[in-house]
Amino acid sequence: MLKLENYVTGKWITGDGEGQVLYNAVTGDVVAAATTNGLDFAGMLHYGRSVGGPALRKMTFHERGRMLRALALHLTEQKERFYAISFQTGATRLDSWIDIEGGIGNLFANASLRRKFPNETFCLDGESHNLSKGGSFIGQHILVPKEGVAVHINAYNFPVWGMLEKIAVNLLAGVPAIVKPAQVTSFVTEAVVKEIVASNILPAGALQLLCGGTGDLLEHVTAQDVITFTGSASTGLMLKSNKRILEECVPFNMEADSLNCIVLGTDVTHQMPEWDIFIKEVRKEMTVKAGQKCTAIRRIFVPENKLEDVHIALGKALSQTTIGNPQNEKVRMGALAGKSQVADVKKHVNEILRNATIAYGNLDEVDVIDADATRGAFMSPILLLNQNPFGSEEAHTIEAFGPVSTLMPYNTTEEAIELAKKGKGSLVCSIVTANSRIAKDFVLGAATHHGRILVLNNECAKESTGHGSPLPLLVHGGPGRAGGGEEMGGVRGVKHYMQRVALQGSPTMLSAITNVYQPNGKQTEDNVHPFRKHFEELHIGDTLVTAKRTITEADISNFANLSWDHFYAHTDHTSLEGTLFEKPVAHGYFILSAAAGLFVDAKKGPVLLNYGLEEFRFTKPVYAGSTIGVKLTVKEKIEQDKREPEEIAKGIVKWYVNVYDETNETVAIGTILTMVKKLS
Repeated sequence: MLKLENYVTGKWITGDGEGQVLYNAVTGDVVAAATTNGLDFAGMLHYGRSVGGPALRKMTFHERGRMLRALALHLTEQKERFYAISFQTGATRLDSWIDIEGGIGNLFANASLRRKFPNETFCLDGESHNLSKGGSFIGQHILVPKEGVAVHINAYNFPVWGMLEKIAVNLLAGVPAIVKPAQVTSFVTEAVVKEIVASNILPAGALQLLCGGTGDLLEHVTAQDVITFTGSASTGLMLKSNKRILEECVPFNMEADSLNCIVLGTDVTHQMPEWDIFIKEVRKEMTVKAGQKCTAIRRIFVPENKLEDVHIALGKALSQTTIGNPQNEKVRMGALAGKSQVADVKKHVNEILRNATIAYGNLDEVDVIDADATRGAFMSPILLLNQNPFGSEEAHTIEAFGPVSTLMPYNTTEEAIELAKKGKGSLVCSIVTANSRIAKDFVLGAATHHGRILVLNNECAKESTGHGSPLPLLVHGGPGRAGGGEEMGGVRGVKHYMQRVALQGSPTMLSAITNVYQPNGKQTEDNVHPFRKHFEELHIGDTLVTAKRTITEADISNFANLSWDHFYAHTDHTSLEGTLFEKPVAHGYFILSAAAGLFVDAKKGPVLLNYGLEEFRFTKPVYAGSTIGVKLTVKEKIEQDKREPEEIAKGIVKWYVNVYDETNETVAIGTILTMVKKLS
């Protein structure tokens, strides 16, 4: 029998023994066996820490991001191979698209995130803090990559997305990974990892794969490692309670099964587009991936006076769901991942049925297209009906991980909130309503118990990614039963794999360490105007001290006429009583413009354009007769990629602008950005 290979310590290795037999979910034929028996799990961790980690930590965020983009492009070229293999898991083309191209999309999204980080191996976290009266002692948080391995354990049937959405984040952070997918569909993950390894895009040690169990892997983790788990709450609790994990205080991020819900607002009627949106969303979430998603809708709450109508509409919608061979273009729902999954789902449905009835579907029979229902892992969608959601707990505590959901009534928005919370924490909740008051009340009432809330109506439905789609730039996870964890979320997710350090010291020293100028740090002047320097020739702390300019009443009046800003504080001497001003004050934007006039070098040179402003503040009134000067300091430099070979090589320079008056007090302070040409 064919055995899947594990990729460990830079080599493809099959485990000892027969292992777990994996089957084609559609035909029941044997695909392969998976085992990790006999592998050196401690050696895997050592290899990741000693080979993969150092290689990734030498790379900057921008280099890591470009690496992810190259990998995404490479896998996109190979995606049809993955589709062909994915059909064996029972997934339709749409199911596989979510898994395969959704996973690759995570690589693209995280690759783009590099622009949110400096072209450094580390990054700053937040603003600096002045810790002393004289400004000579400050604090600044920074983030550095952890020196361990990200161990990703996935028990759910997303063999591609489940891997790529996680490794995209830790690789961008500079941390290597060991991936252990769900065994039942791990043959798809193996195929993808083989293509990743063959591409030679990732450095050695950046990625390792286990197609079987984790053995004693967790007995060798350290505080520098990070463990993520996606699966059942009971398994997650067992893993999280591991003595080694507790002793070493190993970060453990859990995404557990949850009783996600959807609510139909009391305002929605048959005549409204939101009615059809609701029915379509429920049907989609019950049948996509045959309901085998951690974000699938398990509980459906509708106003009691619309219960029967929703029951009928959902039954009609589900009856149009054709089931069978996912390669047949007529099929809309394929098989579950395996017969053991079918048996498990039926077991849990029977438990929920203690206080519910079957409103649609059949646990014992299913009509299939182009397949043998007795050989494949097929089952009918099952819609359950619980008339007393406050008087029973099964629908709120038991998850049937398949095409199963329970319909339940409520009377008021307050009741809907209470029912949503009875799941004791979930990954996602949706409410379909056209009423903003209902939406606000529900969101603020239910938010404590959900990781994500989708407010769905006719305005956003066409472009909405839907209830069950976690997005790379938004957090994925949830409180309580959902595991209490958090992943993805754009920049937030990257920080989970980095160590936050609070630095304390002088502004000059912290400027040197962080490569970002800190106020009151050392400034360096020379005879060359900084706008005459190319990107590479500029250094953090380079400063221009400008000539000075005295502000006149004519300046203030002329700017008011030019800008059409005749706000009373600038132009009306008679309206200043009871205000902050002694006499008409110069416009803040005039002070900024006047400052630019002082520091700009007019000749054509390396500065290509003004790129924008950040965090400008006007700290002291400037009246006619005041004299201002500017200190312009190189604060930070940001690399920019060429999109086309013929593009001008350039980068963004952030300048710290300090505008001060004749008393040497700051009157305006902020950051401007310029685009600066490179030497090459």
